[in-house]
Amino acid sequence: MRGLAAIVRRDLRIALRRPADTLMLVGFFVIAAALFPLGVGPEPALLSRMAPGVLWVTALLAAMLSLDRLFFADFEDGTLDLLATAPHPLWLSVLAKISAHWLTTGVPVLVAAPVIAVMLRLDAEGYGILIAAMALGTATISLVGALGAALVLGARRSGVLLALLLLPLLVPVLIFGTAAVDAAIGGYASGPHLMLLGALLLGSLGLSPWAAAAALRAAAE
Repeated sequence: MRGLAAIVRRDLRIALRRPADTLMLVGFFVIAAALFPLGVGPEPALLSRMAPGVLWVTALLAAMLSLDRLFFADFEDGTLDLLATAPHPLWLSVLAKISAHWLTTGVPVLVAAPVIAVMLRLDAEGYGILIAAMALGTATISLVGALGAALVLGARRSGVLLALLLLPLLVPVLIFGTAAVDAAIGGYASGPHLMLLGALLLGSLGLSPWAAAAALRAAAE
């Protein structure tokens, strides 16, 4: 466990040395969401109705900005070979890197989401569910995104390939996340949608680290 914690600390230190990456992600999230009121008009009722979908679409696109670099630096400098020969299984190292990725991408999105929700006139009833759903959804995005990043590692135009691969897979996260906030705003039970998001998270947690580790071994060879 000390080795896994060291991987998380290492990735967090690298992220802190390059804060521009996180600022770029949050900036894209804010700017992309701010474009919708300019395009559809400032009508409060319309913005409130669109807010859940806008928040989830922009959060998904923002989280994908950093996924193609998740394993690239380790692949280039040989760290991936060291991780593959470490005493602990490679999938545990992958899980540690996914955790660090979520801390540096998912958490900033969670912090920025309420600010954007205010800008989009989201009803107050949806704020708590929005944070809960995004906590589950962004973690799933990091897990599934790690698998995609491992599969396209070393390929040309990996960013485009990654987007084409991941967007269809992440549609359920988008649907259930938006539905959870809509249900809370409409006075309906949002629990079933949150449970489905939790099920997606558990399924991704059970599959993605192992599959990503297998893809990384293939790329290293």
